[in-house]
Amino acid sequence: MLRLLTAGESHGPALTIVVEGLPAGVPVDRAAIDADLRRRQGGYGRGGRMKIESDVVEILSGVRHGATLGSPVSFVIRNRDHENWKDVMSAEPQPPEAKARRALKRPRPGHADLAGALKYVTDDLRSVLERASARETASRVAAGALVRGLLDAAGAQVRSHVVRIGAAALPAGPPVAWEALDRIEESPVRCADARVAEAMIAEIDKAKRAGDTVGGVFEVVVRGLPPGLGSFGQWDRRLDGRLAQALMSIPAVKAVALGAGFEGGELAGSAFHDEIFYDEKRGLHRGSNRAGGLEGGVTNGEELRARAVVKPIPTLLVPLRSIDLRTKEPEAASVERSDTCVVPAAGVVGEAMVCWVAADALLEKLGGDSLAEFLDHLDASRAQWKAFLEKR
Repeated sequence: MLRLLTAGESHGPALTIVVEGLPAGVPVDRAAIDADLRRRQGGYGRGGRMKIESDVVEILSGVRHGATLGSPVSFVIRNRDHENWKDVMSAEPQPPEAKARRALKRPRPGHADLAGALKYVTDDLRSVLERASARETASRVAAGALVRGLLDAAGAQVRSHVVRIGAAALPAGPPVAWEALDRIEESPVRCADARVAEAMIAEIDKAKRAGDTVGGVFEVVVRGLPPGLGSFGQWDRRLDGRLAQALMSIPAVKAVALGAGFEGGELAGSAFHDEIFYDEKRGLHRGSNRAGGLEGGVTNGEELRARAVVKPIPTLLVPLRSIDLRTKEPEAASVERSDTCVVPAAGVVGEAMVCWVAADALLEKLGGDSLAEFLDHLDASRAQWKAFLEKR
């Protein structure tokens, strides 16, 4: 139902975003979009690029008087650093010295440099890394913030928090309560436990002193999604698969788990699955939520919880071994401006991707050319669920 296209290079003039499929009448709060972009740029362990950029969106189409028109919405996010890269990133032919000024010929292990060079048969690694850069995730955050207007209208809220950075992690036990996530931005590492947050900061500082980087784990939590989103009718319509693909598409994410995730491989079925209860006060509910709000690829009405593992960023101040791609001689890998840790920021990108999948699933089930029609369909579905549960 929804379609997202992004374009733009890390040091090009701008990032461009086109969103197609939103109903007319969805509220658009440009200040809220910019606030999400700032959250993406924040977090302890970020590098020098974040001191240059101050991301804001310019809305070019599809929005009038603070609401969507039903036509494609387009944004741009200007790259302020482009001023220093005009010749290197020019769309027009340039003299050889412009190409050589920011040339990279020593691929960095863990980046797309070498894989992209082999794919496109080029020894100009700049042509690979500019689009492969995680700078593109600013586009996704803008798109995710846009569709939050639809989720808000449907009563769904999305939060994220950091579970682990390096060796510092939240203790095993019950999931972090939703109320704690409302205060998560007060933490420089976006962790709900202040003592664990201090240990996470120490992990980042230790890596920075060593010229190294550190990864971790974030969790995205969604409250208020109705049951019945997604489908087990075909493999590619299962919502858990769609969420995993969306989260795995974030640069540096190497694994995704829903609910208790990998813990499920360690427990007996009797200890893992979420028992079902019903009473007049709470209605239909579960005693636990190890499934993460999804069963059979379909939402079951519980909180949706998804975790993602973020690898250490591969640009190191003390570079790894590589080769000169032209001479094939051993060389240290190239060094670009980088971060020590991106886990807190990656959680914000994860929110955006989960927002996108959730909004797409809502529109898939409920449809509607306008927000009013969409909400009418949602009310009708809720009435059906209520009538079903009240049958004797």
